[in-house]
This record gives sequence, C-alpha cells and structure tokens, in this order.
Amino acid sequence: MVSVSQRLADLRAQKKCALIPFITAGDPDLHTTAEALRLLDKSGADIIELGVPYSDPLADGPVIQAAATRALQKGTTLDNVLDLVREVSPQLSAPIVLFTYYNPIFSRGIETFLSEIASSGVKGLVVPDLPLEEADNLIQKAALESIEVILLVAPTSPAERIEQIAQKSQGFIYLVSVTGVTGIRSQVASGVQDILENIRRFSDKSIGVGFGISTPEQAKVIKNWGSDAIIVGSAFVRSLSEGGLPALESLCLSLKQAIIVD
Repeated sequence: MVSVSQRLADLRAQKKCALIPFITAGDPDLHTTAEALRLLDKSGADIIELGVPYSDPLADGPVIQAAATRALQKGTTLDNVLDLVREVSPQLSAPIVLFTYYNPIFSRGIETFLSEIASSGVKGLVVPDLPLEEADNLIQKAALESIEVILLVAPTSPAERIEQIAQKSQGFIYLVSVTGVTGIRSQVASGVQDILENIRRFSDKSIGVGFGISTPEQAKVIKNWGSDAIIVGSAFVRSLSEGGLPALESLCLSLKQAIIVD
C-alpha cells in the first residue's frame, strides 16, 4: 500500500484534491466497519481515517462521541481494530490513517504500539491530544516503522507555531478549520483561506482541511481555496449510523464528485 504522503503527492501532480473520509471503528459493529472501509475505497476515498473508540474523546463532537460510546459498549478494543485493519488493508488502495488519543499509545508503549499498527497495515497516525512539544519522540520512532505522524494546525495558532508544526508534520499538515470539537457546521469558516495561505509560506507539504465540513458545497469551497485534501468525519459517521452503507456510499460519491468538478 502506498504511503499517505506519496498518495497526496501523486494527486497534487495531477492537480487533484484528495477525499479523506473518517469513520469510527466498531460502530455499529466491526463487520460493518470492514464493509464500510471497502465501500469507501471503491467510492472515491483517497485516504481513509479510522477512529479508535475512546472513552474521553476531547476533540470529538457529539456525533463521533456517540459513535465511540456505541463501539465501546459493543466491546470494541484496539486489538479488535488492528485485527480488522490487518484483514481489510490488503484489499484497499487507500492508505489507512489511524486516529487515536495518546493514552492507548502510552499504555501499550510507543515502540510496541507502532510495531503493531505498522504490521496491521496502518500508514498514518493522528493523535489530537499530542502537544507539539512532545511529538518528536513519537515522530522519530514512527518513521522507523514507516508510519507518518500527522500534526494539527489550529485556526488560532500563531505564525511561529504554524511554522514549527509544518516542519514536523509527516504525511500532510492537518488544518482544523474551526475552534472547538469536530461536528457538522452550516458553513465553512471564512478564515480558512488565509490560514492555508499562511501555511504555504512555511511548507510545500500537502495540507488537508477538516472539522466542520459536511456537504459537497462546503468541500468544493475548501478545494477551491487551495486545500490538497478534504477531511470529512461527522457527516460520514452520521450517515452510516442513520442510513447504513447505502447512505455512506452516496455521501462519498457526492463529495468526490464535488471536488473533481471545477
């Protein structure tokens, strides 16, 4: 499977914007998660972000929090999730990025955790509660396992911090479009375009924009502002929860079409 950075580099060379859906592993069950991964891969996903359910998801809004709670109530564990990825990833063309909080990494031990996710087929890692000042150790050890650690830029980040994050982030730079938690918003934040331009001053790495994007119209706006990737989470989680796999497929196809057409 291709790396996250290589997939984005290939798309940039073709002047294409990537679509990165997010779903929560184990919601409504692990079998459906496996089917969802295959379906997203066939329906236009370029990279897939897979959330490990966690009991205290500080960065997540109510839709993803509820999904994590349902998954945990079903008994979903990190080992279950990695077994799932190990089974499904050879069937996918889209690299998988694992979204997890730091406590499971710390509890298992950094080297053990990274070795296990790498052997399962994971290619990227997002840890939303990992401070920039403590990221070096994880980034360096992840590189030994060919895992790219993707760091987040907040809309309130000062220029100096944006530069530091841009230099250290691997795979791509994850721009959080709104302050606060994930969730569905009625419109995109107008300041995102300025932050995109600001990041470009410090790095030529690919930039993905997420948090708050839920419709094809919003995705197209962000794409036209110059984002290399559109990350959509709560809308996918809600569509799977309320409408099952057909709704998930429909949303993926509509978002992909929106960022293909100029």
